Amino acid sequence: MGTLKIGVIGCGAIGREHIKRLSNRLTGSKVVAVMDVFEEGAKKGAAMANEGCKVYSDINAIVNDPDVDALVVTTPGFAHKDAVMAAVKAGKPVFCEKPLCTTSDDCKEIVDAEMATGKHLVQVGFMRRYDRGYKQMKELIDGGTFGKPLVIKCTHRAINVDDSYTTEMAVTDTAIHEIDVLHWLLGDDWKKVQVIMGENTKNAHEGLADPQIMIMQSKGGATVVLEVYVNCGFGYDINCEVVCEEGTITLPCPSFPTVRKDCKISTDIEQNWILRFIDSYDVELQDWIDSVAKGEVNGPNAWDGYIAEVTADALVKAQKTGTFEEVSFGDTPAFYK
Repeated sequence: MGTLKIGVIGCGAIGREHIKRLSNRLTGSKVVAVMDVFEEGAKKGAAMANEGCKVYSDINAIVNDPDVDALVVTTPGFAHKDAVMAAVKAGKPVFCEKPLCTTSDDCKEIVDAEMATGKHLVQVGFMRRYDRGYKQMKELIDGGTFGKPLVIKCTHRAINVDDSYTTEMAVTDTAIHEIDVLHWLLGDDWKKVQVIMGENTKNAHEGLADPQIMIMQSKGGATVVLEVYVNCGFGYDINCEVVCEEGTITLPCPSFPTVRKDCKISTDIEQNWILRFIDSYDVELQDWIDSVAKGEVNGPNAWDGYIAEVTADALVKAQKTGTFEEVSFGDTPAFYK
């Protein structure tokens, strides 16, 4: 395959970001078509792509365009299923931003549909697996010299969120990243999860529980303690420490100079997720382009998307019960091993 001709479904903020990187920063791809239910959004997306980029308002039309080799889905999560299923039925590779779907049943439908084709077609946009720091941690854990991981302590903090952000979104939009990347780091499935609600920050809007402490235990016994605090006020603060039998591994943070001024020593903290993980998006999509050219899916697959959603469902339930909830999704199909 020569240049991969891509159709982008969804031309909102992340869609336009992906159109720019696919058109200007990455190699081996060309955005030839865009689709959005809002005409103005689609036109903005097309203007960022190559000259002659087609504009669609219907999912099936862009998926079945013979000039489109592969699809990138960046619609809101509730609309992912229709776009991904259409791509799978057309036998076209599809990169879908997280989550794969907003319910585990919908994710399972995609898993079953993909297996029925006999081809690996779906990749999910869990970009943290492509972050240099997380990759370095993975290499150290897999190297074996640190022994078995025992405890993982994480923070996922944001400066603030708007009034549309709900208590459940602390799982579905925020912790979903740790659900996947820690599952990948450990190479182990989740067994049970719990959420502890404590004192609320004064900065949380009415109805939002913030912060939340999420506990996840793997089948192998590793325990994760994750602080989700989305109104911390001081920056976008992602931390991860893995405590192993023979030592600890700490996630390196982005490099900012440490300065001495006015009788203080200070280091900047990143302001938002776009800047913190911008390089990961580039590496992720370039890997997808290169893999599609070889007829492969080497990133997070549809089964990974299903695992994440089943785990998220259990955490949302645990938000309400306060007790440990079981995570159950069966054995990994041979197709995904």
